[in-house]
Amino acid sequence: MSSERQKMLAGEPYDPLDAELAAARRRARELCRALNDSPETPPTQRRHILQELFGAGGDTVWMQPPFHCDYGSNIRLGTRVFFNFNCVVLDVCEVRIGDHSLFGPAVQILTPLHPLDAAARRRHEFGKPIEIGSDVWVGGGALILAGVRIGSGAVIGAGSVVTRDIPDRVLAAGNPCRVIKDIRD
Repeated sequence: MSSERQKMLAGEPYDPLDAELAAARRRARELCRALNDSPETPPTQRRHILQELFGAGGDTVWMQPPFHCDYGSNIRLGTRVFFNFNCVVLDVCEVRIGDHSLFGPAVQILTPLHPLDAAARRRHEFGKPIEIGSDVWVGGGALILAGVRIGSGAVIGAGSVVTRDIPDRVLAAGNPCRVIKDIRD
């Protein structure tokens, strides 16, 4: 029988009130609070927190707090990812971000989904993973929704709502986000 955590990561309906999941969220909240309260110097204190928080990439991520996430351990970062102020990553499923990707202020990356049926919504939620390629730039205030893949080299305009996959090396913007132009060399 699968644990609630295994169901969650597989994108199956799970009980978010499960004790193991609640403890993991509490751990992430405590690490985010420590990160958000940490001084910019010495950088070693902040680096240690980031390494403990993220599933991968905490050793090179560049973070401007405040930052918030559900679990942290489901976030896998490539080299030198940058998060500006007030970013939120709800990582009930895996979030993979490639090398050198940049996130403007108040970007939200949201893997959770909820049943349309109200009775089911009271008991369960589910999610879909998000994958963001390398060298992606996401403008401030953008929302990246569950199940989306953003290709490497893409630029997402500020305030966009990304509801579907975005190919490599394009400028995309709007609500819903759509390709504006190809930006290949």
